[in-house]
Amino acid sequence: MESKKNILTYEGLRELEEELQDLKVNKRQEIAQKIKEAREQGDLSENAEYDAAKDEQRDIETRINEIEKILKNVEVVDEDSIDKATVNFGCTVRIKDMKTKKEMKYKLVGSTEADILNGKISNESPLGAALMGAKKGQVISVEAPKGRFDYKVLDFKRD
Repeated sequence: MESKKNILTYEGLRELEEELQDLKVNKRQEIAQKIKEAREQGDLSENAEYDAAKDEQRDIETRINEIEKILKNVEVVDEDSIDKATVNFGCTVRIKDMKTKKEMKYKLVGSTEADILNGKISNESPLGAALMGAKKGQVISVEAPKGRFDYKVLDFKRD
């Protein structure tokens, strides 16, 4: 069974590669130094600094493994080959809620890069999927657990 591709923009790929490099080169060294210093303090069974450093080391190694797993099955979207007449992967899109008249702005990214707090939504999310292929001025409908929402695409651009 083929595992799911991790769809990324070039920007998302670069960010993951930089994070991986930082974790492997800098963070591993920092944590090794913390562990060494904690060991020098003596009895490890009652050493809170040692326990905290080992926990941090475990977290770093877990994140390294996560990133490596993502990068093994990555598909980078060539944004130059995407239809520029419609909303698509990598676009920043401005929409207006037709009911509340509130305007919102989101960048459409793969699920790996999605970060709603920073305005990045997945192309697989209900809103992201509805936006894919939409044109400026078009009204799209999104079915969500709390009901149906209609949004008007005000404009979009490639970053």
